[in-house]
Amino acid sequence: MTLRLGPVLYFRGARDHLWSLSALVGTAANDEPAPLRTDAGDRVPPQRLAQRRGSSLWRYDFSLPSGDAEGSREYRIGARSWEVRVPAAQGALRMAYTACNGSEQGDRWACPQERNERWLHLAGEHARNPFHLLLQGGDQLYADPIWKEVPPLAEWKRLPPWRRRRAGFSPATADAVADFYFDRYWKLWGQPQLVPILSAIPSLMMWDDHDIFDGWGSWAPKWQECPTFQGIWAAAREHFALFQLAARADDLPDAFSDRRGRQFGFAHRIGEVGIVAPDLRSERSRARVLGQAGRRALTAALESMADCRHVLLLSSMPLVNPHLGALERFFNLMPGHQTWQDDLVDQWPSLAHWEEWQDLLRELVDFSERTGVRITSISGEIHLGALGAIERDGTCIHQLTSSGIAHPPPAEKFVRALEWTSRGAIELAPDLAVRLLPLPGLGRRFLRARNWLEIELPPGGDGLLATWHGEHPAPAIRLSIAGRSNEADRLP
Repeated sequence: MTLRLGPVLYFRGARDHLWSLSALVGTAANDEPAPLRTDAGDRVPPQRLAQRRGSSLWRYDFSLPSGDAEGSREYRIGARSWEVRVPAAQGALRMAYTACNGSEQGDRWACPQERNERWLHLAGEHARNPFHLLLQGGDQLYADPIWKEVPPLAEWKRLPPWRRRRAGFSPATADAVADFYFDRYWKLWGQPQLVPILSAIPSLMMWDDHDIFDGWGSWAPKWQECPTFQGIWAAAREHFALFQLAARADDLPDAFSDRRGRQFGFAHRIGEVGIVAPDLRSERSRARVLGQAGRRALTAALESMADCRHVLLLSSMPLVNPHLGALERFFNLMPGHQTWQDDLVDQWPSLAHWEEWQDLLRELVDFSERTGVRITSISGEIHLGALGAIERDGTCIHQLTSSGIAHPPPAEKFVRALEWTSRGAIELAPDLAVRLLPLPGLGRRFLRARNWLEIELPPGGDGLLATWHGEHPAPAIRLSIAGRSNEADRLP
C-alpha cells in the first residue's frame, strides 16, 4: 500500500500531558493504509472519511506525550516515519502563521519552487528551531478558477444575469463541482514543497472567501441565495471540512462550537494560552460578518479563557485595516456588482459592518480590561504585512497581519495609496481608537512582499515575540510585545 497523499497533521488539543492530533492520508480507492504507530507504543487504525475520484481519504486520531521538557516525538505509517515537536507543559510555544496560499489567476508561477519559496523558507526555519503549531488563517485554497474549469459553470456564466439567478443546480453540476474541490485540495496538499511542513507541524485552519470563491458572503442576497451559489457553497463546505479539518462537515471534533458544522468556529487552550478562531464566512451576508450563533460562540470561548494569560484571536480579516469608505460609497452608487466591491465589503471597517465591528472591538477591550488577559489578533487576507493597535485607556490589543505565503503583493502604487490613507487614528469613541503603526525597522505601515509570521509566546508571562519573514530583499521584521507589568507594551 502506497500513500498517495499526506500525512497532513491537525491539532486536536493539549490536556492531561498529551498532545492530541489527527493525521489525514489519501490512498487508492480500494486500499486501506497501515495502522499508525507512535513511539509510545500506540497502534491506531485508520477511519475512512471519504471516497472520490478513484481515491480514499483516511484519518488517524492519536496522541503524543508531553512533559516537563520539550522533545521530538515520532509517528509511523508502514515503513515511513515523521517527527513532531511537542512543547514542554510550562515552556515556550512556537507557532508559524500563514494565509493566502495561492492566486485568483491560478498557477501563475514559472515553477513550484517559485510559487512555494516562502514555504521552503518556513521549512528551513522549522529545521533550525522547530514550531509546535502551524496556524493557517484563510484562503489556503484559491477556488476562483471554478468558473472556467467546471464546464457547467462556464456555461452558466454566459447566461444573462436574470437567467443565472433562476437556473437550477443539477446533480451532474453538483458532481462536477465536488470533483473540482476534491482535485484542487488533493493537488494543493500534495505539493512536494508543502509536504514536509504539513506532515511535521500540526495545523489549525480557518477558511476565508477564496476557499469557497472570491467574495463569498459579500454579494447581494439575490446572488448569494441563488441555486448555483448555494450548490457551490455546499461542496466547498464539505471539502473544507475534509481537507482543512480532517472531518466530515456534520461531525466535527470537540473544539468546535457547533459540531454539526453550521459554522466552523473553534477554540483551544494550551496551558495559559488560548486560541480562538471565529468563522467569518459561514453565516456571513452583505449586512453582517458573524451570525448570532457565531457571535455567541466567540463570546463563550472568550469567557472560558478568562484565567488565561494570553489569547490569540484568529480573525481571517484584520480588525485594524485602512478605512476606504469614500471608495465604497462610490461603488454603491453604481448598478450591479463592481470589480473590487466585494473586497471593500469584505473588510471589518466596511460601511456595511461598521457597527458590528465597533461592537466587537468593545467586547474584546472590555474582556481584556475586566480579566487582565492580553489579546492579540492575527490575520491575513490583504497580501501585505502590517501592524495595528486597538487602544482604550491603558489597554492595547495588537493586530498582526501577515499574507500571502504564496499570493503576490498588490501593485506598488496601490500600497502607496494605502500608506497615505492609513495616516492617523480612527477615533471610534472618545476613549477608543484604532490605528495602523509603522512596522519596526521598516518605517512604513505595510510590508509589500510575500511573507509569513513567526510567533513565540515565552513561558511565564503574557508577552509575545513576532517576526515577519518577507521574501528577499524584504528584511525580517521583529516585534516584541512586553508583558502587562512592563510599561513599554504600548507601541509608539
